[in-house]
Amino acid sequence: MSDVPAVKAALKSQAVETPSWAYGNSGTRFKVFAQPGVPRSPQEKLDDAAQVHAFTRVAPTVALHIPWDRVEDYGALAKYAEERGLKLGAINSNVFQDDDYKLGSVTHPDPAVRRKALDHLLECVDIMDATGSRDLKLWFSDGTNYPGQDDIAARQDRLGEALTAVYDRLGDDQRMLLEYKFFEPAFYTTDVPDWGTAYAHCLKLGPKAQVCVDTGHHAPGTNIEFIVALLLREKKLGAFDFNSRFYADDDLMVGAADPFQLFRIMYEVVGGGGLTSGVAFMLDQCHNIEPKIPAIIRSVMNVQEATAKALLVDGDALAAAQRTGDVLGANAVLMDAYNTDVRPLLAEVREELGIGPDPMGAYRGSGWGGFWCGGGGGGRRGGGGA
Repeated sequence: MSDVPAVKAALKSQAVETPSWAYGNSGTRFKVFAQPGVPRSPQEKLDDAAQVHAFTRVAPTVALHIPWDRVEDYGALAKYAEERGLKLGAINSNVFQDDDYKLGSVTHPDPAVRRKALDHLLECVDIMDATGSRDLKLWFSDGTNYPGQDDIAARQDRLGEALTAVYDRLGDDQRMLLEYKFFEPAFYTTDVPDWGTAYAHCLKLGPKAQVCVDTGHHAPGTNIEFIVALLLREKKLGAFDFNSRFYADDDLMVGAADPFQLFRIMYEVVGGGGLTSGVAFMLDQCHNIEPKIPAIIRSVMNVQEATAKALLVDGDALAAAQRTGDVLGANAVLMDAYNTDVRPLLAEVREELGIGPDPMGAYRGSGWGGFWCGGGGGGRRGGGGA
């Protein structure tokens, strides 16, 4: 059986990074639903993130998105975070919202547009220097909609040139995380459509380039845990963007669609040493109809529960069943761990960390949400803008 003290120690050391954009207003392609008390600035987003960390003790970093979180003084923003018990995490670039990027950003046929996109990516590395951030996360919406629209191979050359320029700008302790998505918004070709494309570019670049696996960015039926296991084996898994999807899009709360899949992924992470090798466990979610902070707390808890179950797998029993070809026995070992109620174990872990055993209940009783919304002290925030 698993060593419970060791399981507890692993759970206490796990960190889940929350995204600044999840604290702001968001919606679907059809409507953004404003909520009262939503942050109006990066500083107010950090205030809310500090509440998530206070009630979970495992969410110490916050990812920023540029330009959504642009400020005059990033060093001051890092200090603001530190004063609230946080650090600034991954810097996410944005080369998909400007009109210039209609035909692509770093793969655009016009060198002037490519230069503009590259300058933004290099600006993000400058921001990393100022904030002390380790990771630059890159996602490109680049692609084509029609056959013949552009040269597929040439676009890969342009992508490689841009990634090389950014890679060469990274500091010794900084990393590039390349994310992929198999379609949308490009409908004929996507320039980084799968883990293989991301892996190929990262392999060519070097050890500071790694793949980010977004759990919602896969076709139905894709075995994500296989991708995770292979990238861990090759030491090229840099990060997760945790979320969940029911159809072709993502951004629902992690574990909402298929908690068993999340467990299977975390089992491969545990087995491949991903809990101790620097893999970043980040959330990439928007909360359109549910209150923001409780949804993020619940998401962090979902990752913890899947991790706890993965850590409880009886490795000796599983290995014995696998060696003897006991198919059902091996599967039963995994199912026993998955069906374990880990909530009492996690309650003990939280109490040992000095917080309440029920983060959701503790947050509800804190009055924080009521304060911002006017129910507990006149709330100073407005409900507009992310």
